[in-house]
Amino acid sequence: MSQLDMLRKKIKMGGFTVTEICIVVVLIVLLAVVTIPTLNVKPPRPHRASNSCISNLRIIDNAEGQWALEFHKQKTDTPAGSDLQPYMGRGSAGELPCCPEDPNQSFDTSYSLHNVGTKPTCKILPTIHTF
Repeated sequence: MSQLDMLRKKIKMGGFTVTEICIVVVLIVLLAVVTIPTLNVKPPRPHRASNSCISNLRIIDNAEGQWALEFHKQKTDTPAGSDLQPYMGRGSAGELPCCPEDPNQSFDTSYSLHNVGTKPTCKILPTIHTF
C-alpha cells in the first residue's frame, strides 16, 4: 500500500457522515421545539383579585338566598352582615369576606348588601367587580 492510500483511509475514518450530521441536527431541532414553549413563563394573572372578589360576591348572594329561605323573607328584605355570617361556610363562625383590593380589609368597607332580590356589589371597584 502506498502512503497515499493510507492517508485516504485515515481521512475516511476520522469524520462524520452527512447522515449522522443530519440526525444530530434533527434531534437538536426537536429538543428546541419541545423546550421553547416551557420557557415562555407567563406573568401572574392580573385578574386574580377581580376573580376573588367576584367569587366573594357569589358567596354573599348565595348566603342571602339561604337566609331568606330559612327565615321566610321576601325579596324586598335586606339582611345585615351578621345575618349572613352563619351561611358563609368560612370557619366555624362563618367569617365575612372582604375584597382583596380593599385597604381596610373589612366586610363593611368592601361590599354593599341590598335586598334579597338584588345582587350585592363591591364598594371598591363596582364597575369591574361584578357578576
